[in-house]
Amino acid sequence: MAQFVMEFERPLVDLEEKLQELKRLDLAADLELGEEIKELEAEIEQLRVTLYQALSPWERVQVARHPGRPKTQDYVEALCSEVVELNGDRLYGDDEAIFAGLATIAGHRCMVIGHRKGKSTKENIRRNFGSPHPEGLRKARRAMLMAEKFGLPVVTFVDTQGAYPGVEAEERGQAWAIAENLATLSALRVPIVAVGIGEGGSGGALAIGFGDRLIMLENAYYSVISPEACASILYKDAGRAPETASCLRMTAEDLVGLGIADEIIAEPLGGAHRDPSAVFAAVERAVIAALSELCVQDADALVERRFERLSAIGVYAEGE
Repeated sequence: MAQFVMEFERPLVDLEEKLQELKRLDLAADLELGEEIKELEAEIEQLRVTLYQALSPWERVQVARHPGRPKTQDYVEALCSEVVELNGDRLYGDDEAIFAGLATIAGHRCMVIGHRKGKSTKENIRRNFGSPHPEGLRKARRAMLMAEKFGLPVVTFVDTQGAYPGVEAEERGQAWAIAENLATLSALRVPIVAVGIGEGGSGGALAIGFGDRLIMLENAYYSVISPEACASILYKDAGRAPETASCLRMTAEDLVGLGIADEIIAEPLGGAHRDPSAVFAAVERAVIAALSELCVQDADALVERRFERLSAIGVYAEGE
């Protein structure tokens, strides 16, 4: 498979390609070539650090969308055992853009829910690129209520540009499905741990992405709207997405500063796709720590703190 290169990585990739060309040459025929290779390797390493340690919000969005980035199904496979997938909303059908299932994470029996993107074009089309239909959100709600019935904590993985905005989704009650999920999440009497693993756009993300803890990967984002949609509305020009991304306060660092997210999980230099195993291990540790703390708490206290958590977001002033 050809390497996927994000636009801001091009200067680094050009140097790496030059390095590979030099390494194919005969070192014995040019004694100075070895020194040139060492200097170029040092330059590449310095550029890599400079490039990835100071990413702009728009560049982080690109990393969050990298096709090689681990998906919900990868986290389920790496973190979970005894997985029993649940299908359908018992009203219309099954939406493959949402995964829901019973699973065990380090001894904790949980209900796991997540947006599910594909790893190929065919798979992405079948899963609607991770943008859920109403039946997908209703499947998620069915799983939430089942978790409450059996006293199981809920762990969600957030990775979507947003709920599907098509006519058929509206006809089947997309807005109502999102609202019902928010009401359910607010009152659910079991712990809820949400993990932002990639994209977190609009109501499609919020419908499974609110609870007692919000853990964000370093290059994940969470926003009321995607940068392109925001630019289209404000400027009638989706090409100004990099500009709007900087204004939306959508990065993990922004969210922690605003009191929306609780924790940031560092990613390998370049993104989670560079070393998935390290990311899986870090996410598992964070989820286990959150579950260990939350599962011993009283249900009434959980719901009350969740209400306080929601009420503390944002600043408002009452009129005289």
